Formats: sequence, structure tokens, C-alpha cells
Amino acid sequence: MPHSLVLNLLPQSPIPPQYLTGRHLHALFLTLVSSVDTTLGDRLHDSTADKAFTLSPLQSNSPLLKGVKGGSKLQYSHQQSIPAETPCWWRISLLDDTLFNKLTQLWLNLNPNRPWHLGPADLYITSIQGTPQSIQPWANASTYAQLYEEASDAYGGKLRNSSINLSFSTPTAFRQGQYDTTLPTRESVFNSLLSRWNKYSGIEFNQIAIESIFPSFVNIHTEILADSRSKFIGIIGEVNYNILGEIEPIQIKQINALADFALYAGIGRKTTMGMGMVRRQHYP
Repeated sequence: MPHSLVLNLLPQSPIPPQYLTGRHLHALFLTLVSSVDTTLGDRLHDSTADKAFTLSPLQSNSPLLKGVKGGSKLQYSHQQSIPAETPCWWRISLLDDTLFNKLTQLWLNLNPNRPWHLGPADLYITSIQGTPQSIQPWANASTYAQLYEEASDAYGGKLRNSSINLSFSTPTAFRQGQYDTTLPTRESVFNSLLSRWNKYSGIEFNQIAIESIFPSFVNIHTEILADSRSKFIGIIGEVNYNILGEIEPIQIKQINALADFALYAGIGRKTTMGMGMVRRQHYP
């Protein structure tokens, strides 16, 4: 069962920008895990395989920074410190029940007076949101069976089920051989989702009708995220994909299920360090 949890945080001192990178937030997550299960924390730290969680960059001030038309761009780099007492939020998605259940004790026994450390700053977790909120669209939960059952298998006209609008909210890139590519082709996007769906859902799709997915609207640009260790180039923006041609209802259902799953799974590379955060948008 995938969960998309939003942790509301309050720093007690300024957080310098060099500690707001994906690497430091990844370390903070492993600290949270290790606080309830040291062995699991060590295993996640050492694993090089696709991991059953994703993380967002730390967000401050407004819940969303408005970006591209019809989309929502998240704050993924910081040039200045986040001041003390500035309400922040941080999204953690968990893709399997094993990881969620291991962390249940952390959520149930949350101590708002216990500080967690991000660089030199102490952070208090003031609350956790796990269900949809009007001002916080990144919080949600669903079983894999629900995602599949509620995915539409209908087709035609202007119905939203044959039109898939994906908003790429943090830089997104894809591995192609030994190198990265930023172009959100139907193969790169939906094969990324398919791989994670088949690994965690227990409802395996042998293959999906990739050849029936066509990009129809593209409003993207590249962003460069650089620190002292590396440089990451990814796309931000919105892409609309249409399902076209002769296609069976079950194939439409599978594609729609994958598009809805993007909220939890993310797309592409470095999703455990804040990259590849994607949401499906529904428009009238």
C-alpha cells in the first residue's frame, strides 16, 4: 500500500543552504528509520537497488510555489538559509507496507518536543498528514488494489481518462545506458512507473500499450541542480499524453493506474533525493 506522508516541521535555528540538499535530507530520513529499526536503517543505507521510498526537497513558506501553467513547481534548491521558526513541510512516500509498518511506531509515538537534526539546526516534527488536504495535494494514501480498481478503462472524446496531464514538480531525468536524458518520452516516463508498479504492487502488468500513448502538449524547460559533489540536469513543467488508437479497455485501465501511481512512485532518477516528483493533474 503506497503512502504519501507530509511532515510539518519547525526549525529552531536557521538551516544553512548547504544542509538543504537531497543528500542531507536522505540522511535525515535514514536517521528517522534507524530510530525505530537500526537494522532497517543500515540496510536502506547500504542498498543500491531501487528503494521503496521517495523524498521531497524541504519546502518553506507557501505550501506551493506556483510555476508552469496549470502545474505546481516545488522549491528544490536554496540559496539562502531557512530562518528559525519558519514552518516547513517535507514529503515522504513509502511504496510498500513493510517499510510503512516498520515506521508505524515512529508516527504513533511522535514526540513534538524531540528535536531531529539537519546540519546544525534542530527540527521539530509538529504533525504528519497522510490524507488529501485542500492546500496540500501531496498527502494521500491508497491500496494498490484501489489504484487499479479506480483507474478508468473508458475511452473517447474529451474524457479525462484518455488524457493524462503530468506535472513535473522537481527536476526529472532518466537513465539511458550509461548516461542521463531529460526528454520525457512515453517510454522513459511509463516504463519508469511500470517498473516500480510491478516491483511493489503485487498486481503485475506484463506490458502496457506504450505505442498508444502520444504526447500532445509539452511545456517544459531544463533546470540545473549543482552542489560541491555533482551536477544534476532535469526537466520541470507539464506534459499531456493522450491515449489514442485501437486499444483494449484493460490497457487503458493499466495506463491510467500508472499515471495515478506517479504521485507515490515519482519518475526517473534520484527520487530518494528529491528529484522526479510528479503529480497527475485533472482539469475540467
